[in-house]
Amino acid sequence: MINKSIICLWLLLLPVLVMAQQKILVSDFGIQPNTFVDATPAVQKAIEACRNKPGAILEFPAGRYDFYPEHAVKKKYFISNTSSETEVSEHTKTIGLFFEAHKDLTIEGNGAEFVFHGKMITWVFDSCENITLRHVSMNFEHPTMAEMSIKTVTPQYVIATIQPDSRFTIQQNRLEWYGNGWRMKIFHAVLADTARGVNTYSSWTPFYNSRAELIAPYMVKFTGDFSRFKAAPGNVLTVRDGIRDEVGAFIRHSKNIHLDSVTMHYMHGLGIVAQFSENLYYDHVQVVPKENSGRVMASFADGMHFSGCKGEIKVEHSHFKGLHDDPINIHGTQLKVTEVVSPRVLKLRFMHPQTYGFAAFFAGDSIAFLHAASLQLFGNGMIKSATLISEREMEVTLTTDKPAALKAGDCLENITWTPSVAIRNCRFESVNTRGLLVTTRKKVVIENNTFYRTGMHAILIADDASSWYESGPVADVLITGNTFEECGYNQAPGNYVIAIAPENHELVKGYMVHRNIRIENNTFKIYDYPVLTARSTDNLVFTGNHISWTDNFMKPQGPVRASFNLTACSRVQLLKNDFNTPFRPTVSLHNMAAKALKTDLPVLPAR
Repeated sequence: MINKSIICLWLLLLPVLVMAQQKILVSDFGIQPNTFVDATPAVQKAIEACRNKPGAILEFPAGRYDFYPEHAVKKKYFISNTSSETEVSEHTKTIGLFFEAHKDLTIEGNGAEFVFHGKMITWVFDSCENITLRHVSMNFEHPTMAEMSIKTVTPQYVIATIQPDSRFTIQQNRLEWYGNGWRMKIFHAVLADTARGVNTYSSWTPFYNSRAELIAPYMVKFTGDFSRFKAAPGNVLTVRDGIRDEVGAFIRHSKNIHLDSVTMHYMHGLGIVAQFSENLYYDHVQVVPKENSGRVMASFADGMHFSGCKGEIKVEHSHFKGLHDDPINIHGTQLKVTEVVSPRVLKLRFMHPQTYGFAAFFAGDSIAFLHAASLQLFGNGMIKSATLISEREMEVTLTTDKPAALKAGDCLENITWTPSVAIRNCRFESVNTRGLLVTTRKKVVIENNTFYRTGMHAILIADDASSWYESGPVADVLITGNTFEECGYNQAPGNYVIAIAPENHELVKGYMVHRNIRIENNTFKIYDYPVLTARSTDNLVFTGNHISWTDNFMKPQGPVRASFNLTACSRVQLLKNDFNTPFRPTVSLHNMAAKALKTDLPVLPAR
């Protein structure tokens, strides 16, 4: 016999369980896949129908859905590392799928493909919590990056085949790239050697100055001075505008965001940007060109960009291939003190032209004070109140008096908004820049990844208060089980596979910017001498790694030089590594005593 109390409990819970399993089908809003009509307005209605339905699933049947800018949500956003006032005067963004203040929602794609037109942010999560986006791919009908395959190269002319997705016209004998609502004005070019997986910086200038002639469908002959253009038949020249007026996707002031089996075949702008958000979990995310599309680039700039986030960042089982900038960049933003209004009131300024306009401090945040030139920390504090008084300036009130040493020109770092990071089982390839940039005080684990022929450092740990103003120091980093293969070819002679390179332009004797970095049990396949460079780092350990020499990629890009370059470091261990190289690796020391290093390698005289 069933207990009556159990029945009563079941009846009470039934509405909650029904709500938790509720599905909102986009087809109920008049949307059908594979129609090529604008799904934007109806999808936005379906998104609104999910509001206040915790546990709901917004479901897309498999197929293609098209999103056009004409009926898309328009909203003003200032986004880190994007565009300056001189580059973009209007910051209103065009958004394909807009989620604001949604909670406990799953967006189920069922393998659907979302295709965007013009310049758009594909999706935005603003002030959302507990959101999962899964089983969906994003692409653009006409990507904002043009591509053409080189067929013939001579000093006097070049013949190239235009990728069919790249829209162009020839006007007054000059080839012009254009798309829905845009024309390319500033040219940034990267040459892709797809056979070798090598991407190098190039130039559109000789093409811009040449005479263009259509000699067959999608085939153009450029006649001019190509004596300095370096390319080979089969290479693909990729060209984009230099202005980051949109981003690939945007997560703002959100918490517990999961991306699961999401593929970005193309993104316009900076990539998937998370700004002042918490607990971000990306699993099986691919930033790669669509298979059999003929395209070689998937992102206008970065793949994933995390600015001022906290909690956990996890990127696992993901793949980055074909990007014009860094696949992953994780950092905070340091603001410069421009005026000490009173012992507790400071005026601060965003310093980099492309990062400004958003609140970088909030009431209750813990902060660190640092001298900009040396990156030396000299005190902590807490924010009582913070106000954005202009697009470039903030005014903050502290809970206690400022440190006596603080003066105009020093900087503040927000140490509340710093995440722990885990990047595991990912692949980085076909990128002309770095593979991974990370600066955070919390624990960092970089494990079991493959970095294949990244153009610059596979991993860069920086921190600066003079250029990008990207914070901050690291305190616990483990780099283990990774494979680094033939990285750094765009950065010779300083083409180190891993660079720990804080931009402290003034060295303070005995002060270390970074600390506790362990590089253990990795495989390095190198074609040139440099392996690791480090500056102002304490307790750096490089051990148990296997370093082998490859001679089928390219010749060394410089003279014989030290594989390990150390500047003003302390407590460094370079021990018990396995070298299968045709040379004996050496260590170069600068501004540090030999006793600060324990090694079984030859050490060059300190300088």
